[in-house]
Amino acid sequence: MTANQTNQLLDIDPLTLKNGLEEQKITLIDVREPGEFAGEHIKGAILLPLSQFDPNSPKLQGEKDIVLYCQSGNRSRQAAQTLLAAGAPEVMQLKGGINGWKQAGYPVKVNKNAPISIFRQVQIVAGTLVFTGTVLGHFVNPAFLILSGFVGAGLVFAGISNTCAMGMLLAKLPYNQVKN
Repeated sequence: MTANQTNQLLDIDPLTLKNGLEEQKITLIDVREPGEFAGEHIKGAILLPLSQFDPNSPKLQGEKDIVLYCQSGNRSRQAAQTLLAAGAPEVMQLKGGINGWKQAGYPVKVNKNAPISIFRQVQIVAGTLVFTGTVLGHFVNPAFLILSGFVGAGLVFAGISNTCAMGMLLAKLPYNQVKN
């Protein structure tokens, strides 16, 4: 971990994170949503979801280096930008997120009873809406095809903007609200 550079986002690889955790030099912050965290997370991580991310959180205070992570790196990058905008001189994130951590062969804590991931829930709901709109459009009224087009447009927008309104709505459902 190079500390010479200031006011920037640094990617660290899984091995560097593993070593820092073993040496107790790192506070690891998971910025995914509670349901995702409950399903699996890196041992020792602290949950601070991006949807509630506060750069002044007590969880971000202390002498240890802060490393952020999410599923793949997109949300942790957003959280890092928030910290940098709040004046943090340097913010680190796990390169590749928890996916990169697992690809490197490091273990995660898994809870088989947790809700399925938000991403899979979005796939299920979007697929169901597209299928329903197509079937209804064919057998009932062609106007139902608008539903399929609307969902498709939403998915395109989610891909371009890197935000998913459906995912944010699904994250608020009671079964996705896991108590810490």
